[in-house]
Amino acid sequence: MLIEQIAPAAEAELARIFVGLELSLSKWLIGVGSSRRATIRRHYVRGGDLPSLLDLLRRIATEEEKRSGLSGKIHICFEAGRDGHWLYRALKTAGYDVYEIDPASIAVNRRARRAKSDGLDVAMLVRNLARFVRGELDVFRVVVVPSEEEEDAKRPGREYERLVKERTSHIARIKSLLFLQGIRDFNPRAADWLERLVALPLRPGLRAELVRECRRLSGIIADIAELEAEMKAAITMTKKVKPAVSAIQLPSHVQFTIKQLAKLKSIGLHFSTLLGCELFYRKFSNRRAVAQYLGLTPSPFQSGDTARDQGISKAGNKRARKAMIELAWVWLQHQPESALSQWFLQRVGDLKGRIRRIAIVALARKLAVALWRYLESGIIPERAVLKQA
Repeated sequence: MLIEQIAPAAEAELARIFVGLELSLSKWLIGVGSSRRATIRRHYVRGGDLPSLLDLLRRIATEEEKRSGLSGKIHICFEAGRDGHWLYRALKTAGYDVYEIDPASIAVNRRARRAKSDGLDVAMLVRNLARFVRGELDVFRVVVVPSEEEEDAKRPGREYERLVKERTSHIARIKSLLFLQGIRDFNPRAADWLERLVALPLRPGLRAELVRECRRLSGIIADIAELEAEMKAAITMTKKVKPAVSAIQLPSHVQFTIKQLAKLKSIGLHFSTLLGCELFYRKFSNRRAVAQYLGLTPSPFQSGDTARDQGISKAGNKRARKAMIELAWVWLQHQPESALSQWFLQRVGDLKGRIRRIAIVALARKLAVALWRYLESGIIPERAVLKQA
């Protein structure tokens, strides 16, 4: 049998059932295989209909128990995607063995025109799940799902990033419209923007558009200030903070991590919050795991006499990776005497352009490892300076 070849029958007291979920907006395709059936059965439920999915899983387990006379154990897997982690937590709470999979880690046929459909994908998930449960742990990579508190702690940093982009977009739009009229000295972030705008010699349609743009910009600036106050209050936990400014509740280990990072010169509120919530909230087994999560590991290509470097993998957390590269530039400026900065200067010197950009990525990887060691064991990066108390 097909499934038996991949995952032979398990212990005598259990009948293992392998379930793969192919999730989409309108419907969920469920593939079901077992160690005692050659075929992979398919079922459908409406997209997001968790009660129907749980009812289907109960019926599948009951049928397998009647057929085999053994207690059934269901293993479930699905690819991480738009649905996030809520389904993983719901199925875990229901008592199932669940794996959320990194979609990029699943091997596929390398033909130029490979067949692709939801039915083929769910069958592949079931087969790979059977192999994984059997002990082939490299068949795919399992996503480490954060707790609800850890996931909620990421919201302020991500909202801040989005608001800053919107602020930049509105400022650029306002200045571009005024440039068309030869006006170059207007500051849309000033408190008296409305009075200054009314005084400008503009046509009514353009003035009305600029007023709306400036009004939206003012709202975004106020939202950013409120968010910054919440982020600061969540770290300091002062008792004099207004109730409206204490909405963020950080897990204790994340709060401790942010405070430790903020002690280092060059790491301010935003860097410490982002890295504490996006990167260092997790436990890493070694320095390689840190670099892999950031996507800063090399991707060599070697075949016969051909050997070349394809650059970094970029397979990890892109927000944390971006923050680490930005922090590496800031580190050079505010920690010039540190061993990491000296390492960079010795290898790059006064060179500009591509070589410098490549070297800053290497520095970001080394800095991430140094910060991980600092948080794990309290070892301050060599010759780095702490902020004055």
